[in-house]
Amino acid sequence: MHSVLLDTVGKFSDSERILFEKELRCRHINKNEILLGKGEIATSVFFNVKGLLFQHKQKDDDVSTIVNLHLENEWVLNHKSFIIQEPADSCISSYTGGLVIELSIESIHHLIGCSLSFLQLNKIMDSAVSRVQFFDNDSTPVEKYLYILNNRPQLIQAFPLKMIASYLKITPETLSRVREKVTRSQNIS
Repeated sequence: MHSVLLDTVGKFSDSERILFEKELRCRHINKNEILLGKGEIATSVFFNVKGLLFQHKQKDDDVSTIVNLHLENEWVLNHKSFIIQEPADSCISSYTGGLVIELSIESIHHLIGCSLSFLQLNKIMDSAVSRVQFFDNDSTPVEKYLYILNNRPQLIQAFPLKMIASYLKITPETLSRVREKVTRSQNIS
């Protein structure tokens, strides 16, 4: 049933799909539920089936900085904590209730032991890193917003602008000005 998740990372035989299916755990989540807390070691990757998830760094004054936003049908993990097996410096939380499929690190090791084809699961890690790295460079606020518009426009409809601004590492006021500027330039074209 959920073996179609494998299609997001590579090609697998029917027997490999059956093995994969046995290792998955369906998990219903509530709004604001924490899937990975700060200081915990990431022992699973998640496939977001239904709902919205986000990764954030919690500051002492109860303010969060958004590290990543996740829509449905995306793999979600704290890459550094999962790979190095060290305490996470950020949290993974649900913005809405929903459903995730969980795959533990032990299950991944078991699958690779059964078939080297499962080494393709590394693509999960690669996709998670590539979505975060774009905002770690020196892009302008306009470039960041255009990246979202061109590559992940659903984020703008799914999450509040305050969260999008935090994700883009700009203030909500700057985001408003950028959106106005982009809208004006699109109307002129």
